[in-house]
Amino acid sequence: MGLILFPGDDDLSSPDVEWSYSGFAAFRRQLAAAEGFELAEMWGFGGDRPWSEVTTPLAVFLDRPDDHGGEMTPVECAALLPRLEAISGQWQHDPEVPREHVRGIRQLAVVMHLCVAKDVELLFL
Repeated sequence: MGLILFPGDDDLSSPDVEWSYSGFAAFRRQLAAAEGFELAEMWGFGGDRPWSEVTTPLAVFLDRPDDHGGEMTPVECAALLPRLEAISGQWQHDPEVPREHVRGIRQLAVVMHLCVAKDVELLFL
């Protein structure tokens, strides 16, 4: 069982990105660390720190349930892309970052770019 993120364009040939639930949790922890905070400190992830205290465009991606996470609008995807791409550039040169996270962030950016280009939502299933 796992999580798949894909464009809501009804095109079965569109790219997607998928993780196991544990893999997605690790990926999000790595993203939060790149933004300077621990995901476990945050409300909804075992901590009591409110999301309003975190300033990152990635909050809309990080602060959602693992299963049935709904969707993100093309506007939300567009707002995240510059930060995702910056982190991707940092991660590719960091030997401490697992290579599956590097592949995941790159594929996520591809999928989000398509959502923006086609003006469709990013769906979480």
